[in-house]
Amino acid sequence: MSNRTLTPPRQSLLKQTHDLVFKRVHGSHLIYNCAWEDPRIDRHLLQLNSTSRVVMITSAGCNTLDYLLDEPAEIHAVDMNYRQNAVLHLKMALIRQGDHEALFEMFGNGASNNYESIYRSVREQLPFDALRYWDQNIRMFDPATMRGSFYYHGTAGTAAWLMMKALFRSRHTLRDLASCLLEAESLEEQADIYRQIEPEIWNWLCRWLVRQPMLMAMLGVPRPQIRIIESQYPGGLSYYVRDKIKHVLTEVPIASNYFWRVYMMGSYQRDCCPSYLHHSNRHLLAKRCGRVTTHNTTVSSFLREHPGQYTHFVLLDHQDWLAAHDPEALREEWELILQNCARGAKVLMRSAGLTVGFIPEDIRKMLRFHPAVTTELHKQDRVGTYGSTHLAEVL
Repeated sequence: MSNRTLTPPRQSLLKQTHDLVFKRVHGSHLIYNCAWEDPRIDRHLLQLNSTSRVVMITSAGCNTLDYLLDEPAEIHAVDMNYRQNAVLHLKMALIRQGDHEALFEMFGNGASNNYESIYRSVREQLPFDALRYWDQNIRMFDPATMRGSFYYHGTAGTAAWLMMKALFRSRHTLRDLASCLLEAESLEEQADIYRQIEPEIWNWLCRWLVRQPMLMAMLGVPRPQIRIIESQYPGGLSYYVRDKIKHVLTEVPIASNYFWRVYMMGSYQRDCCPSYLHHSNRHLLAKRCGRVTTHNTTVSSFLREHPGQYTHFVLLDHQDWLAAHDPEALREEWELILQNCARGAKVLMRSAGLTVGFIPEDIRKMLRFHPAVTTELHKQDRVGTYGSTHLAEVL
């Protein structure tokens, strides 16, 4: 008889349901309509320059464009979900076209009455997969739709829209308080306004929602990350989310926090938006977009098919999932990184957990970490939802 501990039937069913939902969501939909990692932190840690050869996970492409400001030689944007690369291609097409107002209408305001003509003006610049996607989904930018903004589409955007509708409908004063919070001029003012908002946010409905597998899958949070949080954070997932939101809205200046603004309001402002939407960066980015190449595949497959001496790897948080679901694939990815990196190459990662325990021990011995630097910068992260940030240098 096996000594293995049996998983209780209900827990096993919940696990299987969440895994199935997560796989279905990520295989069939656009997930991220904006990057959910702070490039201000990234660029400080990566120190990109004209010799940098970057391999990164695309997400929504915002940070790919942000990195171009540091003039890397090349960026390979890799994502299994071709829809994520399609978002980046539309952004780059609008940047290259040179009509900054059209770019800001679409990706700054999140909607435009002229979305169809704007799309037609750049349609022929798009590669096949992006063309196929946007021909079917360009109405995401139609202000006349029920959601009214591109940023309330995609699964993460849908989750944000549902949460905002639930919150603002339950208490009419919440929208006004949220607007005041975004306009706060000091941390003291932010904290005072948040004290008025907090009891309304953490009512029973919100506590229930953050425990739902479907909502977490829509936000791109897989079950392994939930398990990490539940095992490492006092109070579990609902307390983790509560504390992270409180920190970012009361201890990090809100004036430049375009991450939370866009999901709270459905749009950016001219002085609170990603760098690719700044008018002053338009010419530089137009010249450098040619340094970006997209790949609809995994990091491991990219490295097998495009061997080279890459200087930087930006892996987001996907290794949390690999460590739990496919440790062999995690090891393979690290072996391929080590085979295809320049000496001293930097690897940037985030995790729901607090340590780098997800990296195999023998691999960790080949890396140098900088916890003093990353721990301090992590506190300043404008997104504020990850458990930790890690920078490794290959020895």
